[in-house]
Amino acid sequence: MKEATKTATADTAGRQLSGDPLGTNSEIGRKLKQYYDDLVSDEVPDRFAQLLAQLEQTEAAHKKG
Repeated sequence: MKEATKTATADTAGRQLSGDPLGTNSEIGRKLKQYYDDLVSDEVPDRFAQLLAQLEQTEAAHKKG
């Protein structure tokens, strides 16, 4: 049991010294951010853009009416 405690303490100290307090979670966060950035940069499909335009026209007509 003392061995596990020493290893955990050394691991925690190593992460703090390297400036990465989250350890493995930092890598997960970086990958999630990369995935999100890729997703956001994708273009909107034409059909979806057409539907949004129709919705805007319908809403504008109802406001005037």
